[in-house]
Amino acid sequence: MTQKKSDRRRFIAGLGAAAAAAGAGAVTMHAQTTSSSRFQASRHNEDNWMDMLPGKHRMVVDGVTANGAGEAVLFASNLYAANKAGYSLTDAELGVIVVMRHFATPFAFTDAMWAKYGKAMSAMLNFKDPKTKEAPATNLFNSSAYGLTLPNLGNTIDALIKRGTQFAVCDMAMHFAAGQLAAAGAGEADAIYKDFAANLIPNSHVVPAGVVAVNRAQERGYTLIYAG
Repeated sequence: MTQKKSDRRRFIAGLGAAAAAAGAGAVTMHAQTTSSSRFQASRHNEDNWMDMLPGKHRMVVDGVTANGAGEAVLFASNLYAANKAGYSLTDAELGVIVVMRHFATPFAFTDAMWAKYGKAMSAMLNFKDPKTKEAPATNLFNSSAYGLTLPNLGNTIDALIKRGTQFAVCDMAMHFAAGQLAAAGAGEADAIYKDFAANLIPNSHVVPAGVVAVNRAQERGYTLIYAG
């Protein structure tokens, strides 16, 4: 072998080794960059109640409209029924949060609030009792007597409460509703808001905004189900 050929082979081998080293360095740098830049959401004490729910699976059901509130009750009920039938899971093995926000919010109020403000809330929501065609005097999604005429299909809020469902109630929507009812002549906005806050269904958690609760729940491992 001539000296020129030997030198040429050593040169090519050196280039290959340098390229391999550079490639390995690039892969290592990419892995380190990916690892260090992976997004991690901040946690806030205000949301810690979401981690207090027991369960092997976590779901958050988002109710936005009057009908959506009823569908949220139905969907949450279906989660318990299907997981029991298909997987033999107990209620305690599921963590379920129902968000009542926007025009679904009044369905987080007790019957006392519907008896007191039902006419004004009915007008605001464009929602009537399908039997009487009048403004509801109770929280209709806590009744099993309406069957297919309401979107909860006979499933009730009370039944969900007994199964451990928690409810995130939109504070912004409560203030908005209080203002709308005050404008309709139902009283003074601050007093109406205080009424709402003191008469929420059991297992309720007032959150700054329902949209925030939907975000925070997903950051804590809940799967989103949109109810409308």
